[in-house]
Amino acid sequence: MTWYVYILRCADNTLYTGVTTDIARRMREHNGEVRRGARYTLAKRPVALVYAETTDSRSNALKREATIKKLSKRQKENLTRSPRYVSIESC
Repeated sequence: MTWYVYILRCADNTLYTGVTTDIARRMREHNGEVRRGARYTLAKRPVALVYAETTDSRSNALKREATIKKLSKRQKENLTRSPRYVSIESC
């Protein structure tokens, strides 16, 4: 199963990092189209996908998410411009 680590840009320009196996579904959840978004993004809609990368396991995805969450905002912004980005159309 493919896991995705993703970064969203919220309406207030903050960044949110998460993991999922289905980015399209998770985006609908974060934007309130279906139930179950993250509490953080609830009041910061709409959100937009700005970065995603794949990994082969949930464990690796969670480790990568933890690493990204420790980065400064500037480092996260640089990451969103990196070539590892996976477009949502390919997910």
